[in-house]
Amino acid sequence: MAGLTRLTADDPGLRDRHILALPADVGVDEVEVLAISRFANARWEEQEQDALQPRGIIGPMTAALGIRAVGSASIPPRTLRLARLSTLNGPFRLETQDAVSLGLPATCTLAYVLVCPRERGDKPYPGGDRDGLKRAFPDGMPVREEDRVLRWLVAAARRLGGSVRTGVRGTVLTPDIDSAIDLTVLSDSWLEPGEALAVVQSVHARARISEAPGTWTGPQAGVGRDASGRPGWVAEAGGSGLSASLDEHGVSEEAERRRLMAEAAAYDERMLAVPPLPESYGILVELGHDGMLSVEAGSETLLPPLVGDLPWARDGVVAYRVHWEPPFVEELEAERPSFEHRVARSRAAPLVQAVARAVHAAVGGEIADEADFLVDPEDI
Repeated sequence: MAGLTRLTADDPGLRDRHILALPADVGVDEVEVLAISRFANARWEEQEQDALQPRGIIGPMTAALGIRAVGSASIPPRTLRLARLSTLNGPFRLETQDAVSLGLPATCTLAYVLVCPRERGDKPYPGGDRDGLKRAFPDGMPVREEDRVLRWLVAAARRLGGSVRTGVRGTVLTPDIDSAIDLTVLSDSWLEPGEALAVVQSVHARARISEAPGTWTGPQAGVGRDASGRPGWVAEAGGSGLSASLDEHGVSEEAERRRLMAEAAAYDERMLAVPPLPESYGILVELGHDGMLSVEAGSETLLPPLVGDLPWARDGVVAYRVHWEPPFVEELEAERPSFEHRVARSRAAPLVQAVARAVHAAVGGEIADEADFLVDPEDI
């Protein structure tokens, strides 16, 4: 890290940029993988040899932004293209005094500078703000490309244990690593509800299939019959019912009604005898004071770029979403949830991880977190 170009905080121009600050042990390849996980066309761009003159859109922001070369052996920053108008430039070395001056945690010794268009919309609406963006942009929320890349910046900071400093106001966001515990197993294998239940019960014995409070057994007695008990339509209020005239084929309306009712009854009987296979289902685990855990299985079409290009994903993907719902759902989107919520979450997180590992062991595929970043099963 000593050979990296230093990023200093003594120039006001730097304060207009969004900055991703990370601990020293975060590698460039980790940042690259997270970028590819969100932006399908993310790529490193060519660099000029001169460390003070990076190529492309970052050109004007060199010494004017406090970027200084430290000796001839300094490693020039690289440019990671995220979107059409947005790049992430770095890594830079961040000294403790510079981090403190920018309001960043002193533990952050690496920095990446985000260059993106400034696109703002309406003032934030009331409600949850887990990422803190409403606090950072009270006069107008980022929209379009700035919104997309900035939300990725916060998600990357949460995954890598870093912080984000937003431009202009200089608000520092340090997302809680433990605030997003849900996991999703993406696979080409379909587990029948009973099979999935057995997998989840191997982790928690009280798991059960989520079912509707009642089951449909066909139309109620008397539905679709007239006053004499014969099949027919009920006359609308104030009317005299349908006439018994013949249609153009010489079939009476009464006969047509009976035919339609017979077809409907036969269809109902067939559906009750041989119900269609489920296209989705859920499994629930009651956690008492800690809320509830659910596993929701169903087809998935919106895939992370890293998964969409895999050969096994081309013929369809099944998503098994392992979700924790706390006793007070609104606290899921609180930037600083209550102590009780954090305690319940700390007890639910290992169960979410264990269920995700068990499902992955049964169906294979990949595991993704809430930000669609892939997770190694051995790391959870």
